Amino acid sequence: MENRMKYTKLGKTDIKISSITHGCMELGGGRWKTLDKETNINLLRTAMENGITSFDTAEGYGAGASELIVGEALKACRKDCVIATKVLPDNLHAADVRKAAEGSLKRLGTDYIDLLYVHWPNVAIPIEETLGEFIKLKEEGKIRAIGVSNFSLEQIKEAMAIVHIDALQPEYNLLQRKIEDGLLSYCAQNEISVLSYNSIAKGILSGVFHFGGVKLDLEDFRNEKPLFMTDNMKAEVPLLEKLREVAEAHSATISQVAVAWVIAQNGMSSAIVGTQNAKHFVENIKSVDIELTEDEIADLGSVSNMVIGQLVGV
Repeated sequence: MENRMKYTKLGKTDIKISSITHGCMELGGGRWKTLDKETNINLLRTAMENGITSFDTAEGYGAGASELIVGEALKACRKDCVIATKVLPDNLHAADVRKAAEGSLKRLGTDYIDLLYVHWPNVAIPIEETLGEFIKLKEEGKIRAIGVSNFSLEQIKEAMAIVHIDALQPEYNLLQRKIEDGLLSYCAQNEISVLSYNSIAKGILSGVFHFGGVKLDLEDFRNEKPLFMTDNMKAEVPLLEKLREVAEAHSATISQVAVAWVIAQNGMSSAIVGTQNAKHFVENIKSVDIELTEDEIADLGSVSNMVIGQLVGV
């Protein structure tokens, strides 16, 4: 299956992003086990070779460690890629926004950030103050586009009253569809690109835990996540079976179909996919090659809604 990466405009800008964005959270460590730096640098370069031009990191991923790897890996092709990073919710006062952005610029080894997000809303800090500094950074050429992550419909409308928001980054996948409350359609109507994170739900939508006999290590933080609870794992089986059925029809993997479903949703611009496994990563890139039928999209959505209704604690 030859890869045919697709690209779309970011918000109202002239920036083009790839339909698959490389999620770089795992590279920073934190709660993820990380591979050696050279392996992850090579993985980022493999992404570029396969048509991915969009990369997503944050100052909070491994206290800047992810940004350092992204910067080093993409230094030679900086003008050909789109780098997004984020400001932590504790850093949303104007002076802290600037300090955070300058720290990210230094770690990334670049003089501009393509897309800077508010990572999480902070109701204790006026959004006018935060976005006021984002606007100044954009006017100075230090950032090219403004985004928000984990904002509700009400919160993004409040932000839009201050400045045009070019991107929203929400959690979205076949087991997490809360943005369908009107937020996704609002973004589609207002030229706000939507880039989903946890597109395969921390691996649960890969099928390896349901059909592959894979078990989490005892120290794996995902043991704490509701989707990995025994009762929820049982409830998820019909969805995984439907994914497997569709995957077989397309000679694809379950993960590829899960990502393809996300990309197929109206208003969705890019699915953020992160892994340190080179084989799985290249497989996931090929999600853009899968053209799901309208019936397959609808059937997956229907089973998904049924399963979500049975989940506990999500």
